[in-house]
Amino acid sequence: MRPLACDALIIEDGKVLLIRRGVEPFKGQWAIPGGRLEGDETAEACLKREAKEETGLDVEPVALVGIYSDPNRDPRRMIAITYLCRRIGGEVNGGDDAAEARWFGLNDLPQLASDHGKMLKDGLRALQK
Repeated sequence: MRPLACDALIIEDGKVLLIRRGVEPFKGQWAIPGGRLEGDETAEACLKREAKEETGLDVEPVALVGIYSDPNRDPRRMIAITYLCRRIGGEVNGGDDAAEARWFGLNDLPQLASDHGKMLKDGLRALQK
């Protein structure tokens, strides 16, 4: 069985919150915060936990962006569920697998790890609906 991760796409005031990965795979690259589903966790609980651990923010999901299951997207063969999220508390502070967390203008983005650029584009389309 392939592992599952939940990613939190957080967009505010024309900016997106990204993390610089502190571990492999994709160490040093910018990515949407998220991580692996654990034990008896729901996808939503995983999303909230990972967002808090990696960014310092408390979030709630507002829309499903998509499910990303290409076996070649990640060397761990991870399937990712990406949610558009709203901040409900906390302060930005990179932690856990994230070496750094930072806001980027949507017109001034770094290169993103794996298929996270596609996730962001899909999330922006969902935001416009």
